[in-house]
Amino acid sequence: MLTETLPKLFKRDLSKLKEEVQAYNTESNLWITEKAISNSAGNLALHLVGNLNHFIGAVLGNTGYIRQRDLEFSLKDVPLNILLNQIDDTIIVVENTLTNLAQSELEKEYEKNPFKEKMTTEYFLLHLSMHLAYHLGQINYHRRLLDS
Repeated sequence: MLTETLPKLFKRDLSKLKEEVQAYNTESNLWITEKAISNSAGNLALHLVGNLNHFIGAVLGNTGYIRQRDLEFSLKDVPLNILLNQIDDTIIVVENTLTNLAQSELEKEYEKNPFKEKMTTEYFLLHLSMHLAYHLGQINYHRRLLDS
């Protein structure tokens, strides 16, 4: 069941990510940080792209993606069209990887676990989905604050 559900949820939320970054009144607002908000919406979008390409694409799909996590937070003023293309590419990678994942793979221990406790691939994919949703909410809130 999750092999059918997870690709749909990731595609839904990554498509919503595209909508959110396109909805900014001014493209430069994507890169603004204020007060205690240390990550811009643009950097959070880059982080989500890097995170999913690494943990789903490279680890589960053997895409060969090499993550540069520091750049996810240090790059600034990436043009919107490039950011949107990266999100589109991520949708394809996630969809292709997850639709080809057997149910039995979900029950195995996740290989490149970044946490201390052991977990199944299923558990980690649910974690990644929630991570995406968490940052998507932050981006939505960031946009509404800046565009009001």
